[in-house]
Amino acid sequence: MRYGTVTVRPRWRKSSYSEGGDGNTCVEIADLHTRVAIRDSKAPSQGTVTIPVGSFAALIQSLKTTTA
Repeated sequence: MRYGTVTVRPRWRKSSYSEGGDGNTCVEIADLHTRVAIRDSKAPSQGTVTIPVGSFAALIQSLKTTTA
């Protein structure tokens, strides 16, 4: 991923809540320090979405509250 003049090689990780035995039905995330990158684990070359860390934390909190 390229940010300005810096190229960052994200370290992707899958959710521990992956469905199925093969673990390929989830999203992957990568910490980019000030942002979080998100992509589809089944189609990683199809693009990513990046959001600020604070927004990602709010999203996760909202999902936890909604599913509780």
